Amino acid sequence: MAQRLAGGNGALALLCNALPTGAILTVLILTFGPLSGAHFNPAVSIAFALRREISWPEAVAYVAVQIIGGIIGVWIAHAMFQLPLWQMSMTTRTGPGQWLAECVATFGLLLTILGCAARNAAAIPYAVGLYITAAYWFTASTSFANPAVTIARSLSDTFAGIAPGGVAAFVAAQLAGMLAAVLLGRWFWTQTKSAGG
Repeated sequence: MAQRLAGGNGALALLCNALPTGAILTVLILTFGPLSGAHFNPAVSIAFALRREISWPEAVAYVAVQIIGGIIGVWIAHAMFQLPLWQMSMTTRTGPGQWLAECVATFGLLLTILGCAARNAAAIPYAVGLYITAAYWFTASTSFANPAVTIARSLSDTFAGIAPGGVAAFVAAQLAGMLAAVLLGRWFWTQTKSAGG
């Protein structure tokens, strides 16, 4: 929709993608948080397994469903806009700047979640929605910050896509950002709690 309505204006298309993404993330987390913890992102599920907040079998199941759900979501979007269901993205997203951007995007997302969980869990849906909306603009990669979304977007030759050849490096960068956030989050919020903060 953004690509069709923006008339070639990349900034407008990006804005049209960022706003609904942040808004629907907030809604989905508010809706499904009480049911499943709103696990939509393999990086988040793996982080929670590393922190021993969910089991590894749970994390593996979440990741499988997240990837399958992302692919089905892409196909539904294609069907709604009368595009071929099966397609591969031709959008090249690669290089050190893009990989660093994905590392930073995922690092920030995980710190947002962990920080809110430590201090004000009720704020997580709003903080995540706002973070992703902002990260579309402050990262060079438009903040995928989600391995399942990265895989799914490789199957859509639209404004939001990523060529399949770029997926592995994006996912590696996302997992690196997640690991850094888990390590820093464990140190930071443990230190804050022990200081009585």
